Amino acid sequence: PVSGDVVDSAGNLVADAYRAMAPLLSKVEGIRYRYGDAPTVNNSGIPTLYKRADQTMSYHAGTWQVGGPVTGDAGLYSTNQAHVGFVADNPTLRMGVGDLQVSAIDHNTYSQAPQLPWQEAAAWDGSAGRTNFNVSTYKTAGLTNGDPVAVARCGGRTGFCATSIVAFNNGLIGTAGSNTANNRGSVKLPANKVPTGVAVTNTSEYALVTVWDTTALKGQVAVISLAGLCNNCDPYNSNGGTPTGIRNGTYDRWYDWWHEWMGVYPGLPNMGNIAFMKVLGYIDIPGMNAPTEIAVTTGFDQFRTALPEKQGEFMGQTYSPLTDSSKRASFSGSGSNANRYAKAGVAVVISKSEKKAAFIDLKPLFSYVNSVYFGTGPTEFTNLGQSDSQWPYTFAYKPQQTPTVISTVALDSRPTAVRTTLFGNVHRAWIATEEGSLRIYGLGNVPTGTTATDVVEKGRVAVGKNPTSLAISKIDPENKSIEPLNQQVLVASRGDRKIQWVRFASDGNSGSVVRTLQDSRMVDPIAVEDADNFASDNMTLSVADYTGKAVSNYRYGSVIFAGGGACPASSGGCPVQGTGGMNMEFGGSFTMEGRPFMLRTANVP
Repeated sequence: PVSGDVVDSAGNLVADAYRAMAPLLSKVEGIRYRYGDAPTVNNSGIPTLYKRADQTMSYHAGTWQVGGPVTGDAGLYSTNQAHVGFVADNPTLRMGVGDLQVSAIDHNTYSQAPQLPWQEAAAWDGSAGRTNFNVSTYKTAGLTNGDPVAVARCGGRTGFCATSIVAFNNGLIGTAGSNTANNRGSVKLPANKVPTGVAVTNTSEYALVTVWDTTALKGQVAVISLAGLCNNCDPYNSNGGTPTGIRNGTYDRWYDWWHEWMGVYPGLPNMGNIAFMKVLGYIDIPGMNAPTEIAVTTGFDQFRTALPEKQGEFMGQTYSPLTDSSKRASFSGSGSNANRYAKAGVAVVISKSEKKAAFIDLKPLFSYVNSVYFGTGPTEFTNLGQSDSQWPYTFAYKPQQTPTVISTVALDSRPTAVRTTLFGNVHRAWIATEEGSLRIYGLGNVPTGTTATDVVEKGRVAVGKNPTSLAISKIDPENKSIEPLNQQVLVASRGDRKIQWVRFASDGNSGSVVRTLQDSRMVDPIAVEDADNFASDNMTLSVADYTGKAVSNYRYGSVIFAGGGACPASSGGCPVQGTGGMNMEFGGSFTMEGRPFMLRTANVP
């Protein structure tokens, strides 16, 4: 056996070690197994970045740092929020899931310090643990003794991914929302299926959860069908609909979520306020017993679900209900909506211990489900439920929809993180490995599902040691000609205590580090996320500092208010005050009641 691992020196699974590690994956021991040892803190040559003074916001709780003075007009208000997974100091009080505001443009000011969301502060007890994720709530539901293992959102455009999917060590998979996205849904995996990672498809059709099967001693991917929903909403309410307070099975508290579907349609694009979940089944991964992380792409741009003739609103409300044959027909053949939903996808799974990566073809799943919704047969999707023969059907009932494994490849170093492009003409997977390498893999033509000949390594980029997190880049302050969602990725290198921006060539087969962030305050960066930029530019990222027990923000470019004001585009906005040759500044930190190791941020409408 290898000390602290679940395989021996030949890479073979050690059953006792595997079963012993599974319940610890959300504990300190499991974090060490998944992410390695904490780095040695040596600040020689590392600057202490400039920090602005905090100013009190007079219109509500919270602080701001950039712009001003505060005006009576809120302006083009926007906010980004983060769901944080952390190892709680006191697990009897905290479930280890936090909800933070990481940025806000508000009343002629910009807040770049992570803090409690002012909209919900009155419902909190002053800690990083949102009220619908505290122990009392879960005790009532009979779902205690679960700590978070992974957090995921859909990926891509601003405003589509307000809800996160959280996997707990005890098999609970549930939603984490915000003040405007608070539908609730959950499922529970069997006791022998221990989650290790989560990914959500581009427009929240499915959650994919890597699991260790401690009975069969094998690795799998659980496929969970998702649906957003508005129920009994007033379509004429320009403020977004009326909550009904109805509780019905696995979902409650409906809103007209940006013209969401007026029905429950699992497996179709939605606005990310998830209300329904169902486990369809499990995909076996040949030759992989201990998967540690997963990424997914459908190659589908979320903006394609918008209707230009409706000022860019989501298509759901206009084309509900799908029991209307004319509306359903518009999604087939050459219909007006035939290209407004995903047709295929690829998931990439890594196993750190086994030094492997697996590529999974999701086309069978999308093809079958789409054929039921948009075919000419009966509207069987109205028989919604959790049994095998109710919609959406399980793999046991309709096995033809089961995704298939394209290939499992061996790596020469231990993989530590994985990410994929989202859409565009070049589709790639990026796999980080422990020694400091970012490997580039082809994914074929993801939107059409033609991948068989292209899933090979295309190139490598040297990055920092032990890169534990890869995040999609949302904007670049110096190169507005690239599409950062597909051509740039942020790398958190825990071993070297730094964040790097890697930009890829137009063919996707090579890349280079174009920017590096280091700060003496950054003790142990395990995870990084880039904030969405809505009408205005934020240029702010967030770091989960594990040993430092904080979530910290850094700004790497000018804040530009779309409405002008204190940071107008005409004057270049409000620039950063750089330090030590880095054109970046420290935005502030929020101290956690535990050690954060994962975060997912998004614009919250």
